[in-house]
Amino acid sequence: GIGLEHAGRPASIHVAIRAMLFCHSVWRAARVTGVDAGKTAIIRVMSAHTKDSKDVDLSQLRVPYSSTVFTEEMLVSRTDPFKQFGSWLQAALDHKDIMEATSMCLSTCTKDGRPSSRMLLMKQYSDKGFVFFTNGLSRKGRELEQNPVACLLFYWEPLHRQVRIEGSVEHLSEEDTLAYFNSRPRANQISACVSQQSSVVSSREELEEMHRRLLEEYRESDGRSALLVPKPPSWRGYRLVPRLFEFWQGQSTRLHDRIVFELAEGGVGGGWTIKRLAP
Repeated sequence: GIGLEHAGRPASIHVAIRAMLFCHSVWRAARVTGVDAGKTAIIRVMSAHTKDSKDVDLSQLRVPYSSTVFTEEMLVSRTDPFKQFGSWLQAALDHKDIMEATSMCLSTCTKDGRPSSRMLLMKQYSDKGFVFFTNGLSRKGRELEQNPVACLLFYWEPLHRQVRIEGSVEHLSEEDTLAYFNSRPRANQISACVSQQSSVVSSREELEEMHRRLLEEYRESDGRSALLVPKPPSWRGYRLVPRLFEFWQGQSTRLHDRIVFELAEGGVGGGWTIKRLAP
């Protein structure tokens, strides 16, 4: 019942997102509906595996939503989706049960249509776009070099809201990337140096030993200030420049509200069009 497809958009990215949301919903349903319901779900899953069944029945896991209907009249702005995003983000930041409101699913795709998704943190946004940082040699970095378009998905489960954002991706300047890198906690900087992201490692112990050695090398010592940790050349900043926003408000009846802002033909100067999609 989670409608994320949009006509004319690549379906492969949305398939990956829907799979991740389904797994999260199963976990949340067992947790929210109580211990007994959770035990029942676990027993059903275990029983299915014990009988060598190919299917695991999760069809009865449901959570009632307490959200109100989301209408066009409730939009913060009908001309600026960034303002609507800011309003929903603030509600998520203020919610006591949402620990990381800036976490988002980033979906990328190879040129031949193989999607991949992962969770990471948004570090900045403005009317220019949404900023994140990662190792350019990682799978997502390589896919963005091949195919510089992506989809972001913010999911704030206690509010029964999600925001999907599609657009092109560009590099941040080296100056801006370095400024953010230097603002990170030292241990995080060293982790970026240690990890050749997405490459095969022999063990966790190998990574921990490299991390320990670099912490020692760059630590503050008698008569010497801590050395500046150099940013790895492949560690980069990216900005997703939106062409589409979808604001989704979940409803128990599955008549979910979906309001889309799409950049009009002609680019940024063309303004945004609004439409409602069927759930």
